[in-house]
Amino acid sequence: MKKKNNFYSDKVVYKPWGNEHVVYSDSNRIAITFLKINHRHKTSLHCHPNKKTGFIILSGKALIQVGIYKENKKYCGPLSRLVFRPGLFHSIKAISKEGVCALEFETPFNKNDLVRFKDDYGRQSKLYEGKKLTKTLPSNFIKFKKPKLGKKQKYRFNNLEITLEVKKNLKNLDKKDPMATSVILDGKIVDNNGLNVICCGEIVKTSTLKILSDVFKIKKQLTILSVSKKKQSSRKIRDINKFQYKHN
Repeated sequence: MKKKNNFYSDKVVYKPWGNEHVVYSDSNRIAITFLKINHRHKTSLHCHPNKKTGFIILSGKALIQVGIYKENKKYCGPLSRLVFRPGLFHSIKAISKEGVCALEFETPFNKNDLVRFKDDYGRQSKLYEGKKLTKTLPSNFIKFKKPKLGKKQKYRFNNLEITLEVKKNLKNLDKKDPMATSVILDGKIVDNNGLNVICCGEIVKTSTLKILSDVFKIKKQLTILSVSKKKQSSRKIRDINKFQYKHN
């Protein structure tokens, strides 16, 4: 992994709706943030003018608003996939009593690329939270490590398994779980003219990724994060639940 160059790479950020902290970053290319949204709280209705953002819901029930109109809302549960283009306003509210936990993927890594439209906590027109609302993470907190070719990094969250791996091809990609989701962290799949079919920051069904790779070609080996429901193996897998930041 490239050297960190973002202030928020090793900080927990306190939010009026919960907290978040970065669990993976690859220079300014992409970052993964772990979010905990408390019951009946929600993020601001905001957009990112320059970056693409996406989410995988890990636990809880969320109410998602897409765009500025209240009627554009939908409910999402664990393993739901959300991708927002630059400039698209969105908000996430925790409906379930246990709150909502999610992974956020931002491409590129820039926490200050933020425009708030509406906010229940008086943060309209304010920038992303600064130093006063951050604290350095304990050294034992989980960070996703970029794997080496042929090796897997595995983590557990409740009944979900999160796997990071680098692959030259997708012949052996596990697609047994129909709900399994994959995210491209590096590399791309292109057509015969070199045009991007899928690239960094895209979130798709794992089965979709396999289908695309059968038709198109991998231009650069892929770093992939996958989330699926699996029975726990006998091998020790680090449990993210034990490393959530407790702050309300």
